[in-house]
Amino acid sequence: MIKSYFKSLDKAYTLLDADSLDILPKFKFEFDMVFADPPYFLSNDGLTIKNGKISSVNKGKWDKSSGFEAMDAFNREWLTLARNKMKDNATIWISGTSHNIFNIGQLLTELDFKILNVITWEKTNPPPNFSCRYFTHSTEQIIWARKEAKVPHYFNYALMKELNDDKQMKDVWKLSAIAKWEKSCGKHPTQKPLALLTRIILASTQKGAWVLDPFAGSSTTGIAANLLGRKYLGIDQEKEYLEMSKQRKLEIENPAVAMAYKEKIRGFTKQNTLHDVLAREDEADYGVESLDKVIQ
Repeated sequence: MIKSYFKSLDKAYTLLDADSLDILPKFKFEFDMVFADPPYFLSNDGLTIKNGKISSVNKGKWDKSSGFEAMDAFNREWLTLARNKMKDNATIWISGTSHNIFNIGQLLTELDFKILNVITWEKTNPPPNFSCRYFTHSTEQIIWARKEAKVPHYFNYALMKELNDDKQMKDVWKLSAIAKWEKSCGKHPTQKPLALLTRIILASTQKGAWVLDPFAGSSTTGIAANLLGRKYLGIDQEKEYLEMSKQRKLEIENPAVAMAYKEKIRGFTKQNTLHDVLAREDEADYGVESLDKVIQ
């Protein structure tokens, strides 16, 4: 049996200290959704601007590029392993930029996924263009794909329309980057905002669903999942960020903190929309599934 780095008392939040390429083949469990924010391989000793100051773009050894062939092999391997852990009707969301997203899109097609959308996340507060030799980078792409071309996936179209002032939600999402209150336990260099993960999880899962994140980082995916009544398995091999992930879960175990976070999450046209949505969601049949048989 695999030993967890951390498992919450409610058994809805599990962390593994491991390399996803090594650990995913070692247990049998199928997830309803995968969110992956894989390395963009951007740590090339370049410079950028953060908070008005010139800073290095380097994020860690895990983000160092070894060339296209190495990136292609890495993305192919983890996508194959993630696919094997998805239910037939499951979907996967993958975040990236021009540096890696085209490779991932090609591999999804080769591996028989069906691409559903390419979401453009437009950041309302991007860092300025340091070199002034091209347009300012203000977006990231998020590919949404389902595992099987002929197996219908879950999409809460009605809710997405409701969240968008009763208009069809488009594939361009204008959301800010992480807020100060999301850094209470520290900050990961590629941390995603809760508003982004909240929308993704509400769009493609039902209450009680299991969400896998093979590159957990500070586990924003897991915090969003638990706040929304979903369950989470996050995998990472950086102790600093595993501990940050653990502390973030312990923080929201305080009901008052969890409620405050739900009230602060943005991305809805009406103030109380998220509260109303969660109040009327029904428990899904698969919500009783447990990882206990495979992860200690």
